[in-house]
Amino acid sequence: MPYICPICQSPLIQHLPSKGFYCENKHHFDMAKEGYLNLLPVQHKKSKEPGDSRAMMRSRRNFLEAEYYLPMAKAIAAIIDQQRTESKPMHILDMGCGEGYYSRQLESYCENSDSLDLHGIDIAKNAIFAAAKKQPNARFIVASNKRLPYADNYFDLLLRVYAPSNDEEVKRILKANGLLLIVTPGPRHLWQLKEFIYNKVNEHSVTIDLPDGFEQIDTQRISYAIQPDQANRMALLNMTPFAWRAKSEIQMKIQRANNLEIETDFILTLARKSAEAV
Repeated sequence: MPYICPICQSPLIQHLPSKGFYCENKHHFDMAKEGYLNLLPVQHKKSKEPGDSRAMMRSRRNFLEAEYYLPMAKAIAAIIDQQRTESKPMHILDMGCGEGYYSRQLESYCENSDSLDLHGIDIAKNAIFAAAKKQPNARFIVASNKRLPYADNYFDLLLRVYAPSNDEEVKRILKANGLLLIVTPGPRHLWQLKEFIYNKVNEHSVTIDLPDGFEQIDTQRISYAIQPDQANRMALLNMTPFAWRAKSEIQMKIQRANNLEIETDFILTLARKSAEAV
């Protein structure tokens, strides 16, 4: 099994027919009826409902499901297909998966996706609830990226789209020669949106910090313009880290702008873990 106990780090074993998970120290975790597993103990929570707010999740859901980021998602799928050289299942974890949008795109656009063992993790229970309902073929858990309740050397590839992570945990759960695929903002990402908010807009850095023991083997820049309608324009704003700077009058200007084209700009970085990294 891929899971370890978040309390004592012993392997978790599933017991049927209850579908619950137990460790040797008798810590017990029930599988929710929607098909996800909650491995975030109360003592590891910093708030009652950690993670993005429901409003933030709603904005992200509405925007992503309108497919404005689909070209980037297809590029992720293409990179993964290029790296698949064996017929055995490829274990993939989407770190900070939210409601599972990118996991669903991998299932839709990767070749022979039935040989992908797709996992997703997020600290927001409501997001994982939605992800599990939408994609029963994947395995989703509620947990923190800082404490990943997965067995050592389990995954072949980790996907990190705008998500934080713990370098030591990344190295621990990734196999030797495993892959880390990171998506970060390109220099001009959402440039026109930021022009409404900042007096001077600065380009994002293209420098990517990799964990020790990882070598960059590929990088791609995906850039294209989108023209979201008013509702999705505001949804996009609300899912950005600079939304809090947009006062009501600025939000009104963004909403009322005619035919606003917005640049998207993504850097996709692929790195490999060396066999010696631990």
